[in-house]
Amino acid sequence: MEIIEKVNDWRERYRDWQQRSDPTSDDLSDYPFIENRRAPFIPLRRALPLLNLALVSSAGAYVDGTEPFDTKAPGGDISFREIPTLVEPEDLRFVARGYDPAAVQADINAQIPLQRLFEFEDNNIIGRLVPAFWSFCGFITDAARFVEEAMPRLIERIRRYEAQAVLLIPASRLCHQTMGLAARAIEAAGIPTMMIAVEREVTDLVRPPRAGYYPGQFGAVAGQPNWPEHQKRVLDEALRLLEPMSEPDVRRLSVDIETEVELQRGEK
Repeated sequence: MEIIEKVNDWRERYRDWQQRSDPTSDDLSDYPFIENRRAPFIPLRRALPLLNLALVSSAGAYVDGTEPFDTKAPGGDISFREIPTLVEPEDLRFVARGYDPAAVQADINAQIPLQRLFEFEDNNIIGRLVPAFWSFCGFITDAARFVEEAMPRLIERIRRYEAQAVLLIPASRLCHQTMGLAARAIEAAGIPTMMIAVEREVTDLVRPPRAGYYPGQFGAVAGQPNWPEHQKRVLDEALRLLEPMSEPDVRRLSVDIETEVELQRGEK
């Protein structure tokens, strides 16, 4: 299955957009978002408590002292960083294009929920978090180049760690396209995926195989900063959809309903 359907038609629309757009601007008002009609799908063949889970983020994280992402790269920087999951939060820096980094700078679990996933591992909700995660700067307008050049390299690394499913967490509106395409490519390679989404329109257009949607905030897609219960609720609901889903779909999470009740009770 094609990761980008009718990719040549999209390339033509993208070239037209490039000619009339400012490459330094974050304005996506007339950007030609990918429009897919179908999605690849691989059933999860292992229960969550036995699952080796990998994490892919588009928050632009990199280790302090290493090369940051290039926000001026034509079409976006399609490189990724492979980072140990045991990294200290204070050692991470963020190239945040398209979203406000305040939440992730206050608490990396708002976008890169390593602590929450290690808690899930300790509580046998998942089997194991693989020992590395992968980070993109997801403001990538050249979607075709991203799929063709970056995804084969990423899939090779995910396979090297024997991941049996991949959780993808976008950070911005355009990140939802980038991570949705990544999910499609990883799923087409035979590895089930789940994407957490807070932008429904772009998610529906790009059609990742599985997504859990709730009306959250860019920059805090994995849950509100310094609110562990909210983060655990987002992750738990999304991950528990991996096993029962039998076809491509975007499922609405009940996170916002439970969160409103907690706030009314003053339980944050």
